[in-house]
Amino acid sequence: MADEPDSDTQNITTPLSTVRTPQSHSDDEVTRASTPARNSETKHGHQHAKNIDIQNEEKGIKESSASHQSPSFPDGGWRAWLVVVGVRPVLCCYPFGFVNAWGTFQAHYQQSILKDSSPSDMYVFHPGFPWRLINVTNPHEYSLIFLPGILVGRLFDLGYLKSILSTSSVLLIVATFLVAQCTRYWHFVLCQGIVIGIAAGGIFGPTTAVIGHWFHRRRGLAMGWIAVGSSLGGTLLPIAANNLIATVGFQWTMRIIGFILIVTLGVANLTLKRRLPPVNVAGGLLNLQAFKYAPFTAYCLSAFFSFLGIYTVLTYVSVSALELGISESLSFYLLSIANASSLFGRLSSGLLADRCGPGNIIIPFTAVAGILTYAWPFARTQRELIAVVVLYGFSSGAYVSLMATPIMSLGVTDDIGRRIGMFMSILSLGALAGPPISGAINTASGGFEVVGYYAGQLFPMPLKSYCES
Repeated sequence: MADEPDSDTQNITTPLSTVRTPQSHSDDEVTRASTPARNSETKHGHQHAKNIDIQNEEKGIKESSASHQSPSFPDGGWRAWLVVVGVRPVLCCYPFGFVNAWGTFQAHYQQSILKDSSPSDMYVFHPGFPWRLINVTNPHEYSLIFLPGILVGRLFDLGYLKSILSTSSVLLIVATFLVAQCTRYWHFVLCQGIVIGIAAGGIFGPTTAVIGHWFHRRRGLAMGWIAVGSSLGGTLLPIAANNLIATVGFQWTMRIIGFILIVTLGVANLTLKRRLPPVNVAGGLLNLQAFKYAPFTAYCLSAFFSFLGIYTVLTYVSVSALELGISESLSFYLLSIANASSLFGRLSSGLLADRCGPGNIIIPFTAVAGILTYAWPFARTQRELIAVVVLYGFSSGAYVSLMATPIMSLGVTDDIGRRIGMFMSILSLGALAGPPISGAINTASGGFEVVGYYAGQLFPMPLKSYCES
């Protein structure tokens, strides 16, 4: 078929090359008589060639479109849901379950293991503000969950899902057992703050990206279901850790968590699987061309601002409750209440996102979270504080559940791991800086009102940038 235009073109040009210059009157008459026929033939031939060229061009466009067409997605079936089953218990324990249980470990460190530590061991000094242990190690975990995304996302696209997952699993299990042996402040910063954070990031990025291989139309529901795992972990793990520390001690608590990780990560390594073949897309570790697409850039900026403020309430709500005279037992359970309510926010937002679009769900839930951040410091009674915590957990959980879903749609599937990785690395900077800034503001102002103003006013920024995109 491709040779036909060349053949037709030769047939067209040959008669034109044989036209003779008239030498006599009779020849001139013959020439004039034959010219209309030849012109008609020439015109018809050119038109025929043009039509063939157009057909070939259209064919090429269709073939090109077919080669770049988005792949079909199962959007269900036992194999697709088995991937979700493999991801869910991992997120239940790590990364967010363990991070959300930080308050339990923080209290134990200050009251037992590190109670005799000197101020230089317990504080990292910033000009004018002492940052407590909770403001140094915990943000490391928060940010390092997301920061490795820029590397693991690229490796995921190249087909190294199993390698990343197995390596990070081993590192996470070993670091968890090592935490049980820690006795100095820098031990905890290294093992629990840095190594566990990096390992959790190596697991979180690929397990999120692989969902994009199996789901499209029902992607919001799938992301909601795996996010439910982190809510369960954030609800149950702090309670379990608190009771285990009182019953069997800190060391065996960490060992029990380590044994649980062996089981859950073993299931994940067996069930998680890529569906699409590896693609070596151009651009190396970063795809800077993606930032030329305004919606992608705006959404990354919105996530950065959101994570500057989103963990402020969860980090300091127990402390603020104690300052109000609320019992220590209830103050401890406030974080678990927030995580329990976020379970419903994550699941319901996933269902709604498949019907209305993730962006249309993220915007109102983020707005509610911002309003509640403003309201949190002014909740003066036990009932008011519980109401704020429940609603905040529901609304912020919806955002965390869906935050990666729009990224999957803002580009081709071949580049999904790298885009998610860049997105996660950007928001990790907000997660790292947010809680320490809130702690510094609290130290300087002597209360949480200004902290609420700071964190709450960050939410209109992502709303504005996202809507304008």
